[in-house]
Amino acid sequence: MNSRERVLKAINFQEADRVPIDLGGLKASGIAVETYDRLSRRLGLGTTPRVADTLAMIAVVEEPVRKHFSLDVMPVDITMIPGLMTPESQWVPRRLFSGTDVLFLPGTRIHEEADGSWVLIDKNGAPGSFRMPKDGYYFDDISFNRGKGIDPAKFHPVDDIADEALKQIDAYSSQLYHDTDYALLGWGGGVCFLGLSLITDPRSNVTMGMTDQWMMMLLTEKETCHEMMNRSVEASIKCLTLLHQAVGDRCFAWGIASDDSGTQRGEFINPSLWAEMMKPHYRKLCDWVHKNTPWRTFLHSCGSIYRLIPHFIEAGVDILNPVQTSAANMDPAWLKKEFGGKIVFWGGGCDTQSVLGGATPEEVREHVRERLEIFAPGGGYIFNQVHNIQRNIPTENVIAMLDAARRYGVYAKG
Repeated sequence: MNSRERVLKAINFQEADRVPIDLGGLKASGIAVETYDRLSRRLGLGTTPRVADTLAMIAVVEEPVRKHFSLDVMPVDITMIPGLMTPESQWVPRRLFSGTDVLFLPGTRIHEEADGSWVLIDKNGAPGSFRMPKDGYYFDDISFNRGKGIDPAKFHPVDDIADEALKQIDAYSSQLYHDTDYALLGWGGGVCFLGLSLITDPRSNVTMGMTDQWMMMLLTEKETCHEMMNRSVEASIKCLTLLHQAVGDRCFAWGIASDDSGTQRGEFINPSLWAEMMKPHYRKLCDWVHKNTPWRTFLHSCGSIYRLIPHFIEAGVDILNPVQTSAANMDPAWLKKEFGGKIVFWGGGCDTQSVLGGATPEEVREHVRERLEIFAPGGGYIFNQVHNIQRNIPTENVIAMLDAARRYGVYAKG
């Protein structure tokens, strides 16, 4: 059974030959570029690593690593495609604080400040709002809640994709579909209704960078919020229409939203308020996808979201990532019992907060085995660690995790 067939069985709640494995199928399921460099060199595959996403500093997972660990998913992320289709000679070399040499996406410009911190230069040549402190791990957006306030009249979500970009997306997805047997996960053109995600286009973020004001508006200016979210969904549908024309059925699913809705201890928003305000707009978007495309709908939402999951399901969300099992009320066995067969779990396979970084390789392997025993039965599960593998994770633990996923994810043959 090949990867594409394996993933299709899993998302249809069927047991394949083994549980599909993802690393880098989207910007929130990847690996820090420095950790990836150590991993590939440990495997004897070392080349200068490429940065797939500058803000999160995650790596492009290359074919030798995919093959070595039997990975099953590749991203069709419209923000990454222009760089991936550009010769490596045009990528931007840079040495990180740790001394690791990497290649940034073509066109990346970084200014180093007097204190050693890095600032991304925007398209106008001016210092932007994304900054990495010296010896930091990521570029942080320091513009949150520092604007002049939300002006609904100035909210113009992205509702078009240039013809040249669509041609690139068509060519890239066609090449992957015909030259490989990987399952292709699409991303781009989705929505963000709580403002806490950096993997959707910020122009389509209804909070306009003012999350605190938006949360108050959800209680005090509900009609305005509904109008803005509806405008966002309409714009998303226009983009997804174009993307479907370009990609068709090459992708098995599409990321319709990256909308972190939980904290470590509970939901970021009262579930009843989410159901009242967000749920109708999610349903409209998911209904359009299901009616007009063959895609399954994919949602990335971090944190403790147990009480929101029923609403996600009712709104039409098919796949949930990253399944942050270290957060409150997110016990894997309980999630599987409550929602197994109703929503596909993509993640939760290894706790990146308390296990992957501090346990021994043997403890990591046992942890993965236990998670697979819970999530794997009956299908409906794609193995992935909880969110991205961080910069300080031991190489041997990454290897232990991925090897264990392959070893213990095999389904018994009847």
